[in-house]
Amino acid sequence: MARNLTYTILAALVLGVIVGLTLNRVFEDGGGAGSETLKSIAYYLSVVTDVFLRLIKMIIAPLVFATLVSGLAHMGDTAALGRVGGRALLWFIAASLLSLSLGLLLVNLFEPGVGLNIPTPPAHAASGIDKAAFDFRTFVSHIFPASGIEAMAENEILQIVVFSLFIGVAITAVGEKAAPIVRGVEAMVQVTGYVMRFAPFAVFAAVASTLAERGPEILGSLGYFMLSFYIAIGLLWCCLIAICFLFVGKRTVLLVRYIRDPLLLAFTTASSEAAYP
Repeated sequence: MARNLTYTILAALVLGVIVGLTLNRVFEDGGGAGSETLKSIAYYLSVVTDVFLRLIKMIIAPLVFATLVSGLAHMGDTAALGRVGGRALLWFIAASLLSLSLGLLLVNLFEPGVGLNIPTPPAHAASGIDKAAFDFRTFVSHIFPASGIEAMAENEILQIVVFSLFIGVAITAVGEKAAPIVRGVEAMVQVTGYVMRFAPFAVFAAVASTLAERGPEILGSLGYFMLSFYIAIGLLWCCLIAICFLFVGKRTVLLVRYIRDPLLLAFTTASSEAAYP
């Protein structure tokens, strides 16, 4: 499925470029009226993209929960769960810190988005985050959810990871009696597959609407933006694979072989959640 979906997304991308440039060429010649028409077309095409993004947000929390719980439940060895759970949590935190640090470094180096003329809020605008109240104590306590349901509702990924570890360990301890729960949790992977089949339409709509409204001159800025993004992702994966090699040695090659197709899909959709099916 991964390869077929990747090729379909690439085809939708090319088709979106063609349709967007064609619409811009046809309606832009109409002057002011044509410009308003293009804005209207872009506005309604963006509905498809908005729906897809909302669907992605919808499945993130349940998918993380389902993947971790299912994986822990199938291990079956309660003695190994503590070690694996602790290492998984440590890897998640370390990889997140590496990703954030690399992102901050590269965004100042490449300055992607310059020239796109995207309106940004003023520096003093309220972000909804109480910076003064955040300290190490708050950070540590925030890792542990007060409610698993609340963590999922707010897409608090780290809290979901912790909650999933507890549930996975409990299911393993219960044994066969929890098998129906595991099968129900695994259904979430199928839901993700349904959502990702909508990805080509979202890619087409996003590209077509942008090019229709902004014209061919935006291709250079968008191309630079995407190139910067993929360079950052490539560097991040090189770092993660190198770190993995330090701990597991030559088995890293086998791991990369197993995750090659999901990586290709995640690269194409710019979404790691897309890679789970």
